[in-house]
Amino acid sequence: MRPLSEPEIRAAFVNRTKGEAKRLPVPRDLAEQPWTDLDYLGWRDPQAPQRAYLVTEWDGRPTALALRSPAPTSWQTRRGMCSLCLTTHPGGVSLMVAPRAGKAGRQGDSVGVYLCGDLACSLYVRGLRNPGVGARLHETLTLEQKIERTTTNLATFLTKVTTTP
Repeated sequence: MRPLSEPEIRAAFVNRTKGEAKRLPVPRDLAEQPWTDLDYLGWRDPQAPQRAYLVTEWDGRPTALALRSPAPTSWQTRRGMCSLCLTTHPGGVSLMVAPRAGKAGRQGDSVGVYLCGDLACSLYVRGLRNPGVGARLHETLTLEQKIERTTTNLATFLTKVTTTP
């Protein structure tokens, strides 16, 4: 992924108004992000941890989503699997819900996906972050195939958010 600036990220939101995108928090450490190792940049709102955001390059342009996760429940302490990178975490996977883009989202229609709670799928796939013992299943896929699977899963989720039902 190529490095993105704060204005590029704010302009990329597909499920927030321009005014909302101007007010939401963007990481201050954009220059220090490991851009070459990221399939998407994900972060949580430090003031409201149930809100999260991600931005990626999709169809040749930056595309960003606002997400929310419900309050944790007792079942979330069990091991769960991320729908994008297929990493399992004991209590570290969150159901993230994205309002659909456009009128459908304004009327409350949303799409959900299970994601790594810290939104670091790219780093887990590349072995740059350790999710813990037994969190990555043994696979015969190459690193490139794992990255492709993760980006395909992300593209599928983005399509669901941006397509009118």
